[in-house]
Amino acid sequence: MGTQRYQGPLEKVNDYCWRIPKSYKPGMRVDGLIYADEQLIEHIREDQAPEQVANVAFLPGIQRASLAMPDIHWGYGFCIGGVCATDPKQGGVISPGGVGYDINCGVRLVRSNLSLDDVAPYKEKLVEELFRHVPAGTGQGGKYKFTHGELDRLMREGPRALGRWDLVTESDLAHTEATGCLEGAEPQNVSQRAHERGTDQCGTLGSGNHFLEVQVVDRVFDQKAAQAMGLAEGMVCVMIHSGSRGLGYQVCDDALRMLRNVPAKYGISLPDRQLACAPIESPEGQHYLGAMRAAANFAWCNRQLLMWQTRECFERVFGQTWQQLGMTLVYDVAHNIAKFERHRVDGEEKNVWVHRKGATRAFPAHHPEVPPLFRSIGQPVIIPGDMGRASWVLVGQPGSMEQTFGSACHGAGRTLSRKAAVRHAQGRRIDRELAQIGVVARARSHRGLAEEQPAAYKDVDLVVEVVDRAGLAKKVARMRPIGVIKG
Repeated sequence: MGTQRYQGPLEKVNDYCWRIPKSYKPGMRVDGLIYADEQLIEHIREDQAPEQVANVAFLPGIQRASLAMPDIHWGYGFCIGGVCATDPKQGGVISPGGVGYDINCGVRLVRSNLSLDDVAPYKEKLVEELFRHVPAGTGQGGKYKFTHGELDRLMREGPRALGRWDLVTESDLAHTEATGCLEGAEPQNVSQRAHERGTDQCGTLGSGNHFLEVQVVDRVFDQKAAQAMGLAEGMVCVMIHSGSRGLGYQVCDDALRMLRNVPAKYGISLPDRQLACAPIESPEGQHYLGAMRAAANFAWCNRQLLMWQTRECFERVFGQTWQQLGMTLVYDVAHNIAKFERHRVDGEEKNVWVHRKGATRAFPAHHPEVPPLFRSIGQPVIIPGDMGRASWVLVGQPGSMEQTFGSACHGAGRTLSRKAAVRHAQGRRIDRELAQIGVVARARSHRGLAEEQPAAYKDVDLVVEVVDRAGLAKKVARMRPIGVIKG
């Protein structure tokens, strides 16, 4: 289904936005809007992701438009790169497909005092150390094991609960979106099977597009914002991309099973059963939200422990404490989540549920939910690219509040499916190709590298350009990879 070319309408609104009019399908409550330029929109037409944007417009209580970011590609129910806000006062729904299977998949950026010259002689050794000590791969367990009760505490409190083992600092919490905790988590709504899957997976990377990457800041575009984040040209950073692992996957799976017949129960008709949803105020909607928040808090704990293990690896390689190395957290953002937020819709202030599936919050300067540390510049927006090109840090802009419920994209976006990428890599050694451009790559399998090769992704520079030009977020710094580990 996802590989068929989109045949529906796409009307140009401006150089960076395209409309699917609500007249396209009877039942659409709002237009669809896709953020892209002329070059990207041609990629976007290649699969059925725009059809998914139109389908999301059927959801009860949807506000303003069904939105998609420039990294849009085919996903489960919602496209990846999809954003949608629903109003509970207008029968608004919550849809697990609008959060995704990997609840609170997100990105964490860590800076250091090390320069490229400091790290270059140790690059191979550092990547080997990280690969040996940071668990990566499908179903991979780690060194941290939690009892049922401890796991419940992690799901209720987020990384703050790791304080009892001295695995978190107050600074880490202050530099994490929502300080790493969504209020109202209900661990009792998380099934026994999900608990079992999470027991030893906190502090593990997983597989697919998840990674741990050593990077160097190669260009700074906004000196003031970069300074506020502690970033400078030539500085070595680490970017960590992971989520809630098997626990979050199971929470989503359980929810979709529970919600299968719920739309019919509430008289909701949908064009795609993958959009299974429940009114926010319903018992089913509340049950999913409690479990989703619990899984989100677990994901923040996972990235905290991944960062902690990364710090330990750097300590061993460079013979200094992580504090001496200046390895502080710049920021951690979620990009598969639903949040209750205040937004202005048609001139009226409303509390709405914003689904972000493969989309990052991009709140502007002076917004009350931006951490005090960044309130003068706006919330950091972290957009990873592929392992051969670049990743970016931006800051949220006022345009995001006016257009996209305070959202920007979350990555480059795939152009090849995983199967197609593996076919594309036949007879090639992706690790050797990366080595030729100065990137040391380690993965559990050649297939894993083939699936994630640079050619499988859009050029992140083009995607970021759209976000910047559309006024959603402003470029701060570009980082290029020098070492990467993958599952």
